[in-house]
Amino acid sequence: MTVSGDEKHPASPDIASTGAATTAPTEETAPEVPEVATAAESSKGAEVVEAPTEPADAAAETSAPAKASAILPALESALAAAFGTAPASATEVNIDANVESVPSADAQTTETETTEETDEAVGFNDTDSAVGSLEYTSLASLTDSIREFRHENGRTYHSLSAGKYWCPNDDPENSRLDVQHHAHRLTFDGALCCCPKQAGAKRVLDLGTGTGIWSMEYADEHPDAEVIGVDLSPIQPEFVPPNCSFEVDDIEKEWTWSRPFDFIWWRALLGCFSDPQAMVQKCFDNLEPGGYLEMHDGTFPLECDDGTMPEDCAILQLANLAKEGSARLGRPLDVSPNYAKIMEAAGFVNIVFGKYKWPTNSWPRDHKMKTLGNWTLYNVEGGLEGLFLALLTRGMNMTVEETMVLCAAARKDLRDRSIHAYWPA
Repeated sequence: MTVSGDEKHPASPDIASTGAATTAPTEETAPEVPEVATAAESSKGAEVVEAPTEPADAAAETSAPAKASAILPALESALAAAFGTAPASATEVNIDANVESVPSADAQTTETETTEETDEAVGFNDTDSAVGSLEYTSLASLTDSIREFRHENGRTYHSLSAGKYWCPNDDPENSRLDVQHHAHRLTFDGALCCCPKQAGAKRVLDLGTGTGIWSMEYADEHPDAEVIGVDLSPIQPEFVPPNCSFEVDDIEKEWTWSRPFDFIWWRALLGCFSDPQAMVQKCFDNLEPGGYLEMHDGTFPLECDDGTMPEDCAILQLANLAKEGSARLGRPLDVSPNYAKIMEAAGFVNIVFGKYKWPTNSWPRDHKMKTLGNWTLYNVEGGLEGLFLALLTRGMNMTVEETMVLCAAARKDLRDRSIHAYWPA
């Protein structure tokens, strides 16, 4: 099913089961909301000046106090002749007037009470802008808490807004995501997207960026674009293109970017949101006039056009159970066929809708589809447990053992070239 757009303002076709790329109407303007700074302000430290060290041969010279004692009588006589009387101690006057008294190491206190009194006496307090340790400690604690992933059934999951997303964030799943990215590029002959923003954009937002591979590749191909990737998990690499950055946030909550985007990228977010309509509306509200939203999502369950997939096969049972489990959890997996209607309701125009097929293995005769089937098998087969553990144990109350047995049976079906099934994408 395809919905055509205005030829004067072409929109991009959707990649993954009913996603659509569209243009925001020119009369709409995105509301501004406060922006959250991405860099912490550094506190200014006091300048430290090191005192010069005493020369090595200083011990051989006559000490300053001894010299002062030797000339003191003559100095007093001269002062008496000039002023009629001499001060009690000329040496004390000179020292007090020019040099601050510095306590010795033994005399300096380390008691908390004394330190606090001294801070108050000179005007320092815990909220002073020069005191940065509290802010740093809070930031470090926040970072640590986000990186303390939840452990569940032998896998790790995001800790921010725990339980919202159904896929793990560990190394096996991250590797699978990168394979999935390659399958997407293969589907579209190497293109990173299908809308006119393939030629470049000014400000790009990648929703649910995952490992960040799409953001980094888009930033590399378009060095003039500012690319921001956002995800629940901080699993992105540290070294990225200079025009690419990543943020850890829950995009179901209020968006805090103040400047609008001209391109928003949405891929593999099925089952992520309790209210997909509200999420698409957020995208519309944060796009500049003429901006594009491109959505790529699959759907459940699998499909077959020639009747070679038995109704009782394990892979179909697994997909149907996942679909039901996601619905029970309030984040359904089968929303993408309605994306075009959802986008239209949000205010988008020039909507283009397309449906693609990812074969379960190399069963197709067409060379490209056969290759895509091999990549799809590699993508899904190794990640079955990660893809379905949470959905079946949380949503269907199945045990880990029951889920693993069903995944093992489904793996055999995935490899069976006599079953001409495909994932709608």
